[in-house]
Amino acid sequence: MSLDDWRALGEDTSGRSELQEGVLIVSPSPVPRHQKAGFRLGLALHPQVPDGVEIVPDVDVIVASGFPPTVRRPDLVIVTASTETDIVAADVVLVVEILSPGTRRQDLVTKRSEYADAGIPHYWIVDLDGGPSIEALTLRDGQYEGATSTGEFTTTVPFGLRVDLTALI
Repeated sequence: MSLDDWRALGEDTSGRSELQEGVLIVSPSPVPRHQKAGFRLGLALHPQVPDGVEIVPDVDVIVASGFPPTVRRPDLVIVTASTETDIVAADVVLVVEILSPGTRRQDLVTKRSEYADAGIPHYWIVDLDGGPSIEALTLRDGQYEGATSTGEFTTTVPFGLRVDLTALI
């Protein structure tokens, strides 16, 4: 499937769809626990983000536009500018994925590689089980590196942010 074919599908209201190297992937929407955590994280981050960036939940991000294209739908993205149309990887400052049992490997392996290849500078992976925890990754020399935190997470990159991870669940 090309990027134009993807766009021609229109808005998806029956589930969650992504395009992985030209292949349409459809999955059920995340469970309420997952959705509530994403909402709470967005609420916690919103008053802390600086001017010139904004938080967008559950939106398509064109990770690779060439053929075969890849379009992902992260749980949250922080982008550099307001856009009314496509969000491309170059617009993304931070991408956040919240792990689900059905997408765990995709988020930890596949998307991690895709986001790094696309040059997205920051990737957070939130795990609601056994914590919750956040793996805050920064792109260095084409690879993500970082640490996992529990409890209160504080960072200075991409800008100063603080999140009480226990408030996500």
